[in-house]
Amino acid sequence: MSFVPRAAFPSLSHLPRSYFLGHHKSGLQKMKTLLSSIDLVIECRDYRVPLTSRNPLFEESLEGKERLVVYTKRDLGGLARDGRNEEVIAKWHAPTPTMFIRNSSDEEGKASRRRSVEKLLEFLREHAQQRWKLVGHRLLVVGMPNVGKSTLLNALRAHGIGKGKVAKTGAQPGVTRKIGSGVKIIPSEDDAESMDEASRKRYKGVGGGVYLVDTPGVFIPYVPDAEAMMKLALCGSVKDSIIPPVMLADYLLYHMNLIDTTLYAEYVHGPTNDIVELLEGIARRTGRLGKGGKADTEATALWMIQRWRTGDMGKFLLDGVTEEGLQVSKLAEQERVPSMNQARKAQREVRRARNKVRGEV
Repeated sequence: MSFVPRAAFPSLSHLPRSYFLGHHKSGLQKMKTLLSSIDLVIECRDYRVPLTSRNPLFEESLEGKERLVVYTKRDLGGLARDGRNEEVIAKWHAPTPTMFIRNSSDEEGKASRRRSVEKLLEFLREHAQQRWKLVGHRLLVVGMPNVGKSTLLNALRAHGIGKGKVAKTGAQPGVTRKIGSGVKIIPSEDDAESMDEASRKRYKGVGGGVYLVDTPGVFIPYVPDAEAMMKLALCGSVKDSIIPPVMLADYLLYHMNLIDTTLYAEYVHGPTNDIVELLEGIARRTGRLGKGGKADTEATALWMIQRWRTGDMGKFLLDGVTEEGLQVSKLAEQERVPSMNQARKAQREVRRARNKVRGEV
């Protein structure tokens, strides 16, 4: 009998729908106060969830400010349709420019990552030259938690001025909690004076250089769509303690079965819709066993999720990319606008879940 993957994921009516924390709110308020001194806003989104990682709060709060949309983790979305997805996504945002950054650190991906970062630096240098300022060009980078803002800042600094990491990064959201001071990512004209002739010519007109201001990730106050919450959790935009790991691993299995059942073939004898069967197979293979040789399903689920996040268990999108995708998403969002009571209730649910986890530790 041939394997039939699940056509839909089971209802998630009791899932927490918020991760809007105190530093998210204060960070957003501080961003607004900085806008008058900012020349360009760089909004980062996770390429694996191009629709779901959109935060309407940025469009409301940063309205009127010139913007560049940067999709991070491009390599983790696979090579679907030979780059056609990039073309469609760019059309969503036109005339706002869109760029794609790869995050791969392996030898094969380093070259493409460097090219994508250098292409972004070239865009930012030209943007500054068109708006010469003696005091320098200031950029604000914003995005949902854990979309790779700090990683992007470090990469731009390393390739732009050859200096090391300045922003902390981590696998869990919340590493950056305060808005930092501007970090130089492109040399000033004065800096270029001590360089070779080609560099002096390249940076002519840049003025005081280009500075990037890092900000904390800001989550949506309330996520009306439960499946969207699962996608954001799977990509690491909320702490792993908010949604049960086994449930999250099951959601990942659901997507794997729709994409390619061979992604987990080394752990089970054939395709399965049973997450426990898969987790037990992984636990036996990786030694994640508890007393009596019983599989530690929670630890194994976290391991499986982390493997996918790093691209070692499949590279694919969780959102569908279509020509009309962004417009359909916005219309659905308008129809599901929650009341403030729903948002507050969602925040209470998150606090209860977090306190429960602390009590079990």
